[in-house]
Amino acid sequence: MSPKIAVIGVFCVVYVFLAVSHRFKGLAVWVGAGILFVLGAITPGDALSSINWNVMGIFWGALIVAELFVYSKVPAYLAEWLVNRSTSVGMAFLLVSALSGIISAFVENVATVLIVAPVALAIAARIRVSPVPLLIGIAISSNLQGAATLIGDPPSMILAGYTGMTFNDFFFFQGRMSIFFAIELGALASLIVLYVIFRGHRERARIPPETVIESWVPTGLLAGMTLALAVSSGAAARIPNLGGIICMVFAVAGLVWQTARQKERSLTVLKNFDWETTFFLAGIFVLVGSLVAHGVVNDIADKIARLSGGSVFATYSLLVWLSVFVSAFVDNVPYVTAMIPVGQTIAAGIGMSPYLFLFGVLIGASIGGNITPIGAAANVVAVGMLRKRGHHTNFFEFARIGFPFSVIAVAVASAFIWGVWG
Repeated sequence: MSPKIAVIGVFCVVYVFLAVSHRFKGLAVWVGAGILFVLGAITPGDALSSINWNVMGIFWGALIVAELFVYSKVPAYLAEWLVNRSTSVGMAFLLVSALSGIISAFVENVATVLIVAPVALAIAARIRVSPVPLLIGIAISSNLQGAATLIGDPPSMILAGYTGMTFNDFFFFQGRMSIFFAIELGALASLIVLYVIFRGHRERARIPPETVIESWVPTGLLAGMTLALAVSSGAAARIPNLGGIICMVFAVAGLVWQTARQKERSLTVLKNFDWETTFFLAGIFVLVGSLVAHGVVNDIADKIARLSGGSVFATYSLLVWLSVFVSAFVDNVPYVTAMIPVGQTIAAGIGMSPYLFLFGVLIGASIGGNITPIGAAANVVAVGMLRKRGHHTNFFEFARIGFPFSVIAVAVASAFIWGVWG
């Protein structure tokens, strides 16, 4: 068996496993990598060089700071504050969904759902309505906004890792508005869908203020980390892995502070840390690195270029909506990791900047997961929380909200990117 066939076969088997199972994904990718080691398709040195250590540092550090932010109870306090100042339950639902999106620009999506969902469930129980639409709204809003910043979601970190984009580049890049503004416009447009769904609830919204903020230090750490990433953007090209180093420094500082304050809580943070996704992300870099090394990415790029007939707009549209479709059913991390080199290769063949295609892939993959209950981890968590409380949500009930939300958000965000970068 040729190394190229082995690489394609192993990647496809792993990808199918990830599509049908949400368990053991970290183990699956490393079993795949191990098979490639045994077959001689890659070496341990190839594997280590394939892993983007800057992305790993950003992911690990930002996730630790986000966990501390969750434990501080500031996000839950903000959600309660918004609800009790809303003019109606429908407006409270809309604002809580929007808040989950804002939080998710800096906090991992699943953590965002776990933060905001208890407030949502309390509102629904108080006025005796189904919490299903609200929890779906929270999950899909958090998925959408995660792509807005460098530290919001792994696909954004992966994009930055491949291209060298800094924190500030997500706002303004090469003298033009960047991905942040596209995502925000998409978020505003998609709120129309949630407004239509929630507008029938005209009852007054009031819940007892139960949340007490434990400490403002994690909020300061999150703000400090964000500011440090912004200020250091100009030096990122000169100092390797600077973004990862900054996030790790703030994470370690946070753990030291938490240990001095409450050692048991620090151990809980480390215990609850998403170790599986950490290993999964590293393993995906290895598998995709093997695709690049053996020319598979070039083959895919050639096929897409031929399919689109060499038209830039057709290629862009194909990448956007293919990303939406695929990410509706499978994890977007391996997809984005594989498709960014494809977008770069297609752009190089045409002789143009790759960012139009790369931003299109990020938008489609980040938002496409909102269509189905299995498209993103945050969706799975939200549906699971509902099931535990006796509210069973089927595929079509979720898609009834997720599909129009996603289509509007993708259409607006991708149109903005085409207008600015096309």
